[in-house]
Amino acid sequence: MNINYKEIFADMEVKGCPIMALCYDFDKTLSPKDMQEYGFIDSLGMTSQEFWHKSNTLVREQNMDMILAYMLTMTTEAKRQDIDVTEEDLRKLGKGIELYKGVKSWFDRINKIGLDNGVVIEHYIISSGLKEIIEGNEIAPYFKKIYASCFLYDQYGKAVWPKQAVNFTTKTQYLFHINKNCDTEDVNRYMPEDKRRIPFEHFIYIGDSETDIPCMRLVKSSGGHSIGVYKPDDDKAKTMVEKLIREGRINYYAPSDFSSCSEIENIVSKIIVQIKAKHDLLLLSKNQMQKAKKSLN
Repeated sequence: MNINYKEIFADMEVKGCPIMALCYDFDKTLSPKDMQEYGFIDSLGMTSQEFWHKSNTLVREQNMDMILAYMLTMTTEAKRQDIDVTEEDLRKLGKGIELYKGVKSWFDRINKIGLDNGVVIEHYIISSGLKEIIEGNEIAPYFKKIYASCFLYDQYGKAVWPKQAVNFTTKTQYLFHINKNCDTEDVNRYMPEDKRRIPFEHFIYIGDSETDIPCMRLVKSSGGHSIGVYKPDDDKAKTMVEKLIREGRINYYAPSDFSSCSEIENIVSKIIVQIKAKHDLLLLSKNQMQKAKKSLN
């Protein structure tokens, strides 16, 4: 039986239940490899090593943003092979992306834990990868919003220019979009903490690498929770997240196993329970303060 969590959570929000934002990187966080490696690079007749070498050479020699560099490499190499990069084709590539164990059922399970504890759960992607490819994947409907890089297309549907490039520093602005529930033009406007839809204390950011550090640090320093994930049995990746926790950049780390009863599910479950408890205690304190003030009259 499918549960319409969107409607249930909307009703819970009206009733004053706390709202929680789970924000995810995509490549190597929910999926084992960069999304371009699931069909696109092969179509160019290149290996992954050749593709990323070209992209990284642009970064190094032209002092170029690494996201703009890979997007340019995609279009120039496709043109060299007389291949059109279209939104439709990129969405089709999204269907072939491999996901880590348990990811497909993760969102319903976390939503159920939120429902059982009286917490509204919202899922967001904040990725330097391509929005079009992510939107083509089967888990895309679970996200309230997907913030990612994307192309501008001409009248024939062909990619002609980067419309949005989300690098590791610009990722942080989308945390404020979610926090303030606002559009780009309003993201830098002052808003009192108590007027923001989702306080940072109710955020979880899940990422895998140095490109996620600004978001991880922002969430952690603002009272939220950052979780570093690593590919199981990858000692180098595990060493990376261990370094991040030693440096105080993340709160927790776990293998990229999102299956039922996994380590990361256990961590997230405890955070959900904690958020609900803090919310209820704060509400109790406010109510008692109001009663105490009335008793003076």
